[in-house]
Amino acid sequence: QVQLVESGGGLVQAGGSLRLSCAASGSIFGIRTMGWYRQAPGKQRELVATITSGGRTNYPDSVKGRFTISRDNAKNTVYLKMNSLKPEDTAVYYCNADGWDSGTYYIVWGQGTQVTVSS
Repeated sequence: QVQLVESGGGLVQAGGSLRLSCAASGSIFGIRTMGWYRQAPGKQRELVATITSGGRTNYPDSVKGRFTISRDNAKNTVYLKMNSLKPEDTAVYYCNADGWDSGTYYIVWGQGTQVTVSS
């Protein structure tokens, strides 16, 4: 089973930038899509960005043009570069991965990292 460890969260001012990292370990063979989700207090978890094994990306309108997801398959790591941060970006950010391993489909989540954007 894949295990995910996130890092890079912190406190930044509005307009600033931050880079999140998520390293995968364990039975990583067969990972298909990796992505980032976030959850703010009192709100449901929402998609931030995804990237397929082939490098295709997807973003919602709320972050499109400001955030960039990338993937280093050799290092088994996915990144999220966040520019022009806004207070509404404040949330716990979770890394996600899914795929197939020995005929079984799996979905795994990281523990989350806090991102706080001040006014």
